[in-house]
Amino acid sequence: MPYVITIVPVMPLRAEPSHRSEIVSQALWGECAEIIETGTDGWVRIKCQFDGYEGWGTVNHLEIIDERLYNAPYTHYTPSWVNLVKVNGQPMHIPFGCLVKKDNGAVTTWGRAEVQFEEKLKEAGNGGQLDQEGLTAAVFLYLNTAYLWGGKSVFGVDCSGFTQTVFRTLGVSLLRDAYQQATQGKTVDFLQEAKLGDLAFFDNPEGRITHVGILLNDHEIIHSSGRVRIDPIDNQGIINADTGIRTHQLRIIRRLS
Repeated sequence: MPYVITIVPVMPLRAEPSHRSEIVSQALWGECAEIIETGTDGWVRIKCQFDGYEGWGTVNHLEIIDERLYNAPYTHYTPSWVNLVKVNGQPMHIPFGCLVKKDNGAVTTWGRAEVQFEEKLKEAGNGGQLDQEGLTAAVFLYLNTAYLWGGKSVFGVDCSGFTQTVFRTLGVSLLRDAYQQATQGKTVDFLQEAKLGDLAFFDNPEGRITHVGILLNDHEIIHSSGRVRIDPIDNQGIINADTGIRTHQLRIIRRLS
């Protein structure tokens, strides 16, 4: 099956091959995937390289690439809230956290697309010791971003898209959904032992994990709920800082590094 790369700032991935279908996730600019099914009217079902997530996209958001580029490592990411590049000589503004497979030099080629980097990229982390300074800078770029089901960018983000995109700039690979992320890392037994970068997970009345956020310390969490916000947290869960109402029931805390 062909390999492809995303050449628009944010590509929606849909449950079905229709613009009216639910957006289940997104692929950010520079994200590679494999076409696993071809539909009609330009729709293709893809499997994202980074997390294995599948969904329907359109071919005009993608560029076919060779296996060499597909297998190359992600080396850099876009560090600003919005970043300027040129694709085939035309300007494009792309969001924070786009992972990039960058050749040496200011210009690189993705299939038929000539990509010119107008601003400096930042080297992606290696997944070792957690870069707390980088983590702090990343999470605060999202502050007050609107909640968007399936979203993964500073233009609109859901809870697990927020955690995934932040951590992948640090070289830490998270799965796409909150319940999947809850299987990663190691358990922190008590909230009082939590530190910056630990992930807190929350369940619904049926016991299903439906929400995740990033702990700033043992009493504050940043998470996407209505918007990306900072709220107090205790052993029971999250309390909305504006209303004083408890909104999420704490289930488990996980540490990734």
